[in-house]
Amino acid sequence: MKKIISLFLSVVLAACIPFFVCSCSDDSVSDGKNGDKLSVVTTIFPYYDFARSISGGLADVKMLLSPGSEPHSYEPSPSDIVAIENCDIFIYNGGESDEWVNKVLGSVENKNMRVMKMSDYVPLLEEQDVRQSDRQKVNAADGHGHETESGHEHSDEYDEHIWTSVKNAQIMTEKIYGSFAEIDRKNAEAYKENKDSYISMLKDLDAETADTVNSAKRNILVFGDRFPFLYFANDYSLDCYAVFPGCSSETEPSISAVTSMIDFVRDNKVPVVFYLEFSNGKTTQLISEDTGAEMRLFTSCHNVTKEEFENGETYISLMRRNLSALKEALN
Repeated sequence: MKKIISLFLSVVLAACIPFFVCSCSDDSVSDGKNGDKLSVVTTIFPYYDFARSISGGLADVKMLLSPGSEPHSYEPSPSDIVAIENCDIFIYNGGESDEWVNKVLGSVENKNMRVMKMSDYVPLLEEQDVRQSDRQKVNAADGHGHETESGHEHSDEYDEHIWTSVKNAQIMTEKIYGSFAEIDRKNAEAYKENKDSYISMLKDLDAETADTVNSAKRNILVFGDRFPFLYFANDYSLDCYAVFPGCSSETEPSISAVTSMIDFVRDNKVPVVFYLEFSNGKTTQLISEDTGAEMRLFTSCHNVTKEEFENGETYISLMRRNLSALKEALN
């Protein structure tokens, strides 16, 4: 009932108050469908970065998720719904964490808005259990979640973290550009130049990552944390292990999961154990202290800190940071 009331109030606000946004923007606030600039609203950081890179300042691009906040617990504020109501293009991921989107879209009156669900544009992979316990080994390169001889656990749910694949990032950037060029034709050529430049950088990143993996001494990655990197691992045929399956809602791993991971790191002489952004890193630290493996950050790019946002970090700069950590882990 609280959600219904909240949604009703949000719709009323959208109809009765001037357009205002408290989210992140790469340019000055515009009137969206009533303004001169193309108005674009995205939910999370990767799509915000793709869109602002294509825009080059010619469009008003906003991110609903505040820098530094936990993306899985996000719920739209009244100002967020107003921003969606007034935009020309709305870009979101799709999946369980975006269930709120359908309710909001059903309430807005902007019928000319282009809605882009990114998970419609790329192949989806089933979630996999990558815990190193009970001899459950998941080779991320399998990519289908089917049970194999090594005893994969599989799920009927799709992994939502599609942007961790640089190949997917190229596909989605092309799709976003297509909408930009179709709706804002006067700036289509500039958008194309920006898109081509961005995709060139993505291709370079993809090639460097592939070279790193292909020339490495090992192909094992260990996460003392959650595992939102199925698509990344699938791209480069990496074997990944974690104490949590996917982006589990569990707050503490089981003792057996931790002890099994410690034994695995020791037995395989794994040099690096990863933790995620916005994680307390306690389990990774425990594994590190017990095995001598180094702790390193591996970011999913789901969101950035306030400092990273203010410093102009991009999807590519964050993924290059991951590449540096990857080189250490594999060698």
